[in-house]
Amino acid sequence: MNRRIVIFSSGYGTLIVFLFFLPLIFSGPYHIHILILTMINIILASSLRLINLSGQLSLAHGGMMTVGAYTSTLLVMKLGLSSWGALVLAGFSAGVIAYLIGFPFVRLRGIYFSIVTIFFSEMVVLTAEQWQGLTGGSSGIFNIPRPYPIVIPGVLKIDFSSKVDFYYLALVLMFVSLLILYAVENSRIGLTLRGIQQADSLAESVGINTAGFKVLAFSIGCFFAGLTGGFYSQYISAINPDAFSFLFTIYILVYMTVGGADRFVGPILGASILTILREVSRPLKQFEPFFFAATLMVVIFFIPEGMVGLPERIRRAVGKLFKMRTKGA
Repeated sequence: MNRRIVIFSSGYGTLIVFLFFLPLIFSGPYHIHILILTMINIILASSLRLINLSGQLSLAHGGMMTVGAYTSTLLVMKLGLSSWGALVLAGFSAGVIAYLIGFPFVRLRGIYFSIVTIFFSEMVVLTAEQWQGLTGGSSGIFNIPRPYPIVIPGVLKIDFSSKVDFYYLALVLMFVSLLILYAVENSRIGLTLRGIQQADSLAESVGINTAGFKVLAFSIGCFFAGLTGGFYSQYISAINPDAFSFLFTIYILVYMTVGGADRFVGPILGASILTILREVSRPLKQFEPFFFAATLMVVIFFIPEGMVGLPERIRRAVGKLFKMRTKGA
């Protein structure tokens, strides 16, 4: 057991070191930008998976990112709040709104809850478009201040004047977010959410507050969506109501499903591979929805456990082939 823990820890330690030095390998601004987008999508897909653990399918992540992005931007530009404080409050604002939405509607199941979350996302977009005095309307808000510099006299100074600085900020946000999500999933909360997902009525019959746990999962997942939206607005230095459309939310769902919603590493794998493929195939952007739809269909019909199950499938196929050759010999 101790040996497995050591191997597990060393493996993740090696990955952290590799990611830390990755900008030295891919030093171009475009490559750094793709890596930052990949980490953003990993946080989004992983936080969506937490909501999915409760048996609810949310399509509100795009709207929650918009809430977080505008909250962070307005707190910095209108009230003069620190960019770091605004970033955290962006996450909390999305989490609080998720609680207010989830509490009355969380008892809805399946597609009905999904429809409510779609309506919410559209309401956020319409509000941002119409409230011109506050949000700038359809034009959005530009020249958003970058995060305050991080200065350790004589040791470190990060002023976020380059994409590399944002890469390391995104890396920290991703690791912290994944650690929290992993801790929640492997706590009693995560165990209860899995029970609710498997047998909602049975869990309620033994005294579990299923509605409360669903609201909690929805709020935590949306917190990270809001946090990511706040980071994105500070990174791009601009935001508009259409930045996180309904199609963007569907892509997050595809990342989670294609990677494998049953395993924690699934959304990480799906978001990493599909984000990079999406950027590589950008010259064929008009065919992007068809590519995602085809990928989703292939996974659903042929690899229902997602990409995370491919190694096991390959191992079984090789094992069968080896046995057939052995018998033939």
